[in-house]
Amino acid sequence: MSTSHNAFAREGISIQRWTPQAAVFTLVLGLLLIVLACGPLFFPPEVIDRLTTLFVYILLASMWNALAGYGGLVSIGQQAFLGLGAYALIRLSNAGLNVYVALVVAVLLVGLVSIPLGKLMLKLRGGEFAIGMWVLAELLRLLVTLDPIIQGSTGTSLIAMNAYAPGARRALTYWMALTLLVVLMGTLFLLLRGRIGASLQAIRDDDTAAASIGVNVFKSKQVLFILSAVGCAASGALWLAASITFQPGSYFSPQWTAYMLFMVIVGGLGTFEGPIVGAILFFIAETYFGATGVEYLIGLGILAIGFALFFPSGIWGALEQRYPLRLIPIGYQLRFARLKTSIGPKDLVE
Repeated sequence: MSTSHNAFAREGISIQRWTPQAAVFTLVLGLLLIVLACGPLFFPPEVIDRLTTLFVYILLASMWNALAGYGGLVSIGQQAFLGLGAYALIRLSNAGLNVYVALVVAVLLVGLVSIPLGKLMLKLRGGEFAIGMWVLAELLRLLVTLDPIIQGSTGTSLIAMNAYAPGARRALTYWMALTLLVVLMGTLFLLLRGRIGASLQAIRDDDTAAASIGVNVFKSKQVLFILSAVGCAASGALWLAASITFQPGSYFSPQWTAYMLFMVIVGGLGTFEGPIVGAILFFIAETYFGATGVEYLIGLGILAIGFALFFPSGIWGALEQRYPLRLIPIGYQLRFARLKTSIGPKDLVE
């Protein structure tokens, strides 16, 4: 069968990245960031504390999603870098460095440490990488407890914070959390929009096939590994700045990775918006049900299993499949301004 005449007219076909939705959302996001930047000037103290916590959750979820959702590297040991960030802040502040300067330097130092660690851990694949990261986290926890200044499992406090009044400390920590969130999320956004972002999509689907077409698989994964380590280290340092107390067993706990996993699964693995949605939902659940203790953790586990089984694409992934939602312009969209198709019986010839 051949087609003698196919009346198929395409008009106004375009490839877009900045959709009208994305442009409006970017404007709204910019206004929201301005309001949040002025938050300590008019928000009550308890709201500032809660927003700081939310910023940390969003950062943790996004960094874990960057590693697993875009790089295909499922880790159950990202608490290693969270704990290292807090420990480095303790060490640097005790050495006499201003606590907020020390916070930034601690994050950068953990980023440097993650380079050789990444070269070692990225040699592992699949489940080996996941378990290897957990073993690394436990090893680092044991090494940190050997430091006399940490006092073993008892831990210590960020004494340098006593130099600030409670109000000033709260505001400075809030601003630092917001700044690091914007910088690191912006870095991830630019990374995914660039050449590495395209490479990561190929790697996530099939790293062997990606390597066969010239993609530097190891380099792309290493960039994500370092960025995720820096983000988790920033989260740990910020958490310490807000809570002041440091205990190795708490900061190097696998529970942190469980929280990251929950936020990403519920929000949507492999999407930019999904971890943000998941972090907000987790934040709300913790605010209203966190005091219930074990029941709360059991509920989170059941919910995560339910999403993994019945909604594997998460909330945002399901919305993207059902509706043309592209609020953050990372990929491209093929848009048809008008599509006309008219094929009649006379157009088909045996």
